[in-house]
Parts: sequence; C-alpha cells; structure tokens
Amino acid sequence: MILTLDQLIFDSESHLLESIYQGQRKPLDRALSQKGLMQVLEEYMIKWMVDAEPEDFEMLLGNRTLAAEILPHYYDIVNFAEGNMKALQYSREQRMPKGQGQNTLSVRYSFDDAHKVVGGITRSFQSYWQSECDSMKSALVSMDKHATGRVPLSNFYNTAINTDWRFGESEEYLRELGALDETSKWIGPQVIIPNYIQATSNCIVSTAHYLVCCVNECETLMGEIESVIKAPTALPSAILDIVRNMTSQTTLDHDEPAHLEKHMISQLEQVAKNHGGMVPLHGRLFAQWLHYVFPRECPFPHKQGVTTSATPTEFGEQYIASQEEMQKHAENVTDVHLSVAKEELQWMSQWSEDEELMLDYKNEISSSSSWRFLLIVAGLILAAGGMLSGVLGGSSKASMPLGSSFQSHSHYNSVKLWQAALTAFST
Repeated sequence: MILTLDQLIFDSESHLLESIYQGQRKPLDRALSQKGLMQVLEEYMIKWMVDAEPEDFEMLLGNRTLAAEILPHYYDIVNFAEGNMKALQYSREQRMPKGQGQNTLSVRYSFDDAHKVVGGITRSFQSYWQSECDSMKSALVSMDKHATGRVPLSNFYNTAINTDWRFGESEEYLRELGALDETSKWIGPQVIIPNYIQATSNCIVSTAHYLVCCVNECETLMGEIESVIKAPTALPSAILDIVRNMTSQTTLDHDEPAHLEKHMISQLEQVAKNHGGMVPLHGRLFAQWLHYVFPRECPFPHKQGVTTSATPTEFGEQYIASQEEMQKHAENVTDVHLSVAKEELQWMSQWSEDEELMLDYKNEISSSSSWRFLLIVAGLILAAGGMLSGVLGGSSKASMPLGSSFQSHSHYNSVKLWQAALTAFST
C-alpha cells in the first residue's frame, strides 16, 4: 500500500511537471540552466499550492505581485524551491551520478533532476510550512483564556475582521468539518482549536491523491502512551501514571500540564468499566478523554459519518463566511472567559458515551484470558511430574496498528480567499 501511494504521488508530480515543461515549450530531453529550472519550479509551486481555473493561473503567472497577494510568503516559497535545487546540485557534486558528469559540471538539470527537486519539495514542505500552522494555533490559543481548547465563534470572526484574515470559514463549513462545538447554550457555538487546525480547510496543498496538512500534535502524545503500554488495552492506573508526566507545549517558553482533575480520572475509570476494567487505547472514548486532557492538541473525535473532510473547492462557494455573517457574530463578542471559573463554562458539554472501536476487544481479552488459563494449567501439570501430550492450539488476532484512527484531515487559507481576491482584483 505504501509503495502504491508513493507511486501515485510520483506520477502526480510527473504529470504536473510535464505539463509545465510543455507550456513553457521546454523539451523534456533538453537539460535546463538554473534560470530555466527556476522558471519551471516557480510555476510548479503556484500550480501545486493554488486551486484555480486555467485562465486564473495565466493571470497569476503573468502578475507576480498578484501571486504574492494570493499566496502568503510567496517569495519565501520561491526561495525554498531554489534551495532544493541548490541542494540537489551540492549532492551531485559530492557524489557525481553515472552519466551525469557533464550536467553536473556545467550546472544543468535534466527532467529527472527537476523531478528529484519537486519530489524533495513534496516530502519536506510540510515541515517548512509548519510555522504557519503554529502561528494560527498561537492566535487561537491567545483567545482561549481557560485552556478549554475552544474559542467562541464571535471572537473567532472578530479576529478575522480586525486582525487575522485567515479565520474566514463559514459557520456551515466549520460544522461540516467537525470544528464547531454547539452544545453550550450559554456560550453559543465555539471553534474547537485542534479540530480547526487539523481541518481540510487548513491543508497547505490538496491534490487528487494526498494532502499536505498541519501536524497532528496528538499523534506524538499518543505515541508516548503506546510506546510504554505496548498493548491495545491498559488499566486506568497505568495510563494515568504515564499521562501525569506528560505536557503539551503551548509556546516556546511554556508547557501546559495535562488536565487531570478528579472528574477526568473518573471519566477514564468509567471508560474502563464499560470494557471489563481495561481501556481500549484505540477507541473513540479514549480519544475523547485525550481531547479533554490535552484540549489544544488532541481533536474531539466525532462519530463516524458525522463530519466530512471536504476541501473548500469540494464544499462550494459557501465555504467562506460573508462579511455580514462575520459581523453579525462579532457583534456578540464577549470576554466571558475572564469573569467566570472554568467549571462554569460547561466546557465538557460535548462529551458523549458513544464508543467506536477498531476491533472486537472483548474477543481479544477473552482470547488472552484463555491462553493464560491454559498456561497455568500446563504449568501445574508439568510441576506435578505429569506429561502433557498434544498441542495447545489457538489463533490470536493480528496485532493492532499503532496510532489513533480519529485524525481529522486538515487546504491552505491562501486558497480560501482566492476567488474573493481574484474577483476584487478583476474589479
């Protein structure tokens, strides 16, 4: 499966690269100079990151000022592509490929070289662009005064109007993405920070075969638990021992401890009671518990089929909120978080007892118990000097894949305002 996905990505890159060569009338069998390759790479980055119609691309490629307005940090992105090109040249100079001596010494690039460059861009761009995700999260965290992992929609839109244009998704689209908590009648609709950051609307790149999105910080936390437990289920006490020593980084200078108040411990114990005393690590209820323990890092796990991962283009023109819609909500902006205690915010009103598991844990536990019983009996017989004949047989289920199945795929905000910006420019 991994090889198939890798091939799909390779073919996708190759198809786009070939079309750019053809559009710029550059033969595939002709080596390019650095300047020629940079012309290809600059167009590649625009077409790779922006979802637009052919005539719109012509406008962008013909007006770099417009491209810089549509694509934030455009010139930095161009420099990033150039850096990948220079990295390839350095690599070739250190270990000259067979048959590539002339191109290496003359600093020229074949089509295969160009494909290596864009392949490197695909695989490293997320880590390069993660700072943009961190910036969005910092802006949302600054509005989350009680660390509930939620921001009132009114504050969200007020920020979009006055300071940060990136927060412009419509209420309907946020609901579709699973980034909206509408269970608190007192506060009203709230944007769930990790669900929003992981939403498809914030993916940097969206292609037919893959998305390039913000890092799911909860995977790191989950990985710590998995590495210690090394099993699909665990006792609540074992989980608590691990989580008590874990923190989440909110800023470069501050770590947030896990939220392990008494009621959170009780919730985990209740999850265990629902499953015979053990907590399934890869079930919806444990993912939900992790969300409230690390509300800014772990997304709230909606039930399967409740949300979608539609990109802005797939959702339609209503993906972005109108100025009137944002203004209407922003009029209700409040500093309620400053005047009440966290417990009064009903911040866990979204909790539900609905479980969803990746496998039948009852059979897993039952099978494990049967084996333990048989081994004890066998040990007693052997210890008594008896002879155990035959073979103790049985089948055990394949071990579970590590990692939570409740990830939200998260399309970069530059695309959000593409149609609006293009319309304004045309006007």
